[in-house]
Amino acid sequence: MTRVTIRIDFDDGRHLGHGKVRLLEMVDAHGSISSAARAMEMSYRRAWLLVDEVNRMFTTPVLETQLGGKGGGHAKLTDFGRLLVAHYRDIERDSKAAFADRIASLEEKLAERS
Repeated sequence: MTRVTIRIDFDDGRHLGHGKVRLLEMVDAHGSISSAARAMEMSYRRAWLLVDEVNRMFTTPVLETQLGGKGGGHAKLTDFGRLLVAHYRDIERDSKAAFADRIASLEEKLAERS
């Protein structure tokens, strides 16, 4: 199935795309960075670096974390984090709708895979 993916490139070289947003969604669903990383078949270090990058990208925190201990650490999206994900998904959905006719036209011209 054809899909539109969006990457938002901010003026200063930072960017936000579908991978980081999906990771944020997985952290929210699983309650921890390590569980989200496992679900995405990603190393914990890579996942931590990505969520930390997004968290530092904005003036308002995107993620709240609690260090491990008995029962392990926990992480959850802040209200702003949920808003960020919602805005991104809205932009993605609106883009898909705006370009649906052009995408369909391109799909009609796709060659068969060999």
